[in-house]
Amino acid sequence: MLGDPDKTAAEPYGVLMPAMGFAKRWTFYIGKDGKILFVDKAVKVDTAGADIAAKLAELGIPRRK
Repeated sequence: MLGDPDKTAAEPYGVLMPAMGFAKRWTFYIGKDGKILFVDKAVKVDTAGADIAAKLAELGIPRRK
């Protein structure tokens, strides 16, 4: 998760909604090399944790111990 009160990350990632003053609730999966692996534009607040875990597994990211 990223807190971005001054919106320096939201703007370059294209999620800032200027008319509203806040960012869209998207999840970016970024590889160790810094490349974006996937963007989830349909984040569901109620299932976000489970959805993230499932997507990480789908992307082949090993679970931490």
